[in-house]
Amino acid sequence: MKLSPKRLFKRNPKLNEYGERSGAGVHDRYETEWEVRPGGMLVQKRVEGREEGTITVRVSTGHQWHDISIGATSTFGELKVLLSLETGLWPREQRLIFRGKEREDCDHLHMVGVQNMDKVLLLEDPAIKERKLRSSTLVQIMGVPSNSFIRA
Repeated sequence: MKLSPKRLFKRNPKLNEYGERSGAGVHDRYETEWEVRPGGMLVQKRVEGREEGTITVRVSTGHQWHDISIGATSTFGELKVLLSLETGLWPREQRLIFRGKEREDCDHLHMVGVQNMDKVLLLEDPAIKERKLRSSTLVQIMGVPSNSFIRA
């Protein structure tokens, strides 16, 4: 069974990539092979040997950019682990925003539409940031014991 995939942008199949008219056989290059899965679903046949590859995600921390190379089918949790090496923030301290929504660790990059050179915003979790601030002020208040009463 030969079906052709729908295209959003139609182009003349008789023109090659340079806009020149070419002979027969150009249309054959665009034909898609289909297969029927065991459940009866008609799907486009996979091309063997083709890997998903890696993509580069540009992550903004507000004042810095980090270009991270990661597999296209990776999760946001795996992206957080790579970002922890770059930023020093633990993965649980990070919040990743893509297209205006905070993404969960189990969300896959390709499923939410992340493509090569897309931008992701990295924010530090406000609750953890506040906890760090409280602990640092507590250390400053407690401080190092005073030497005034210890004389040798």
